[in-house]
Amino acid sequence: MSPVVPPPPGVLEARMAELTGRHVPFVKATVVRARRPASARPGDTALVLADGRIEGFVGGVCAEATIRVQALRTLRSGESLLLRISPRETADGTGEPVVEEGAVSVRNPCLSGGELEIFLEPLRPAPRVVVFGESPVARALLAFGPALGYAITSVSGADVLGAQTPAGTRAVVIASHGRGEERVLMAAVRAGVPYIGLVASPRRGAAVLAGLAHELDEEQRARVRTPAGLWIGARTPGEIALSILAEVVREVRSPSPPAEVAEAAATAEAAEAAEAAEAVVPVTVVDPVCGMEVVAAEAGTPFSDALGDRRRWFCCPACRDAYEKDPARYARAGAGSEAGAS
Repeated sequence: MSPVVPPPPGVLEARMAELTGRHVPFVKATVVRARRPASARPGDTALVLADGRIEGFVGGVCAEATIRVQALRTLRSGESLLLRISPRETADGTGEPVVEEGAVSVRNPCLSGGELEIFLEPLRPAPRVVVFGESPVARALLAFGPALGYAITSVSGADVLGAQTPAGTRAVVIASHGRGEERVLMAAVRAGVPYIGLVASPRRGAAVLAGLAHELDEEQRARVRTPAGLWIGARTPGEIALSILAEVVREVRSPSPPAEVAEAAATAEAAEAAEAAEAVVPVTVVDPVCGMEVVAAEAGTPFSDALGDRRRWFCCPACRDAYEKDPARYARAGAGSEAGAS
């Protein structure tokens, strides 16, 4: 069997720069320790995308299956993790992953006998917030946003939002005091932006939404927050901006993003960024041959439809081939069913 050759220097760095520029989140996986026999070496690196694809090299197919499961979990949590993979029994003797603060140890029965320690670093783009208008509240939002690590973009005039919102946009705040509000509101709602805030009094905000009844249905209009911001008794432009950003933070950190985000993406790139930005919870299943936990994703996980009743997923082609030689042997135990979303 030919040795796996890692990509040439600079290739993954260029890919990381591309993904970052497109606001697409991913996980950088780096081997920090390898105990022989192991195909990976310290310093080997790969990128794990939100659909489960792995670009680069951090180990063979069995190691990749475990890395994919844990990387997608870190992509959702946003917290880095040290992943230990070993064919040996876990410390508690149950065979289940042992979770510590900042680390998880996983038994991988498919490994050739070596052990790996891999640092998983989720790299999620800064939430993008689009501010429409040139009012004092809009200027305060532009001033405060960077302190949160958010990418704040100011738009105004006829080119507002263009044909679609920029990929990765998590919030649109309209603070133009009556100038061009309707067009921006409709564009943001139809683009599926998670947070849409209209800076207006309760009375004027209700009137603006009522005027859009012929363009947006009741459910769509209900997605617009007006008056924008959490109630904190804000009075000054700075205080109002603070209350709006607090509401945006709550939306960004919400564990249950609205489904419209993925549905409304108009292009392949926007769809990738929108879906990845939400860090969809991975569905994990059990390999019916070796018992490993794997991600049920066509991007990288081997599968079989041999029995025809439902699809089975595997850690590697070898397990899939063993299953397809005698699928009835494994089907009776119900293995390959969902292990859960996490």
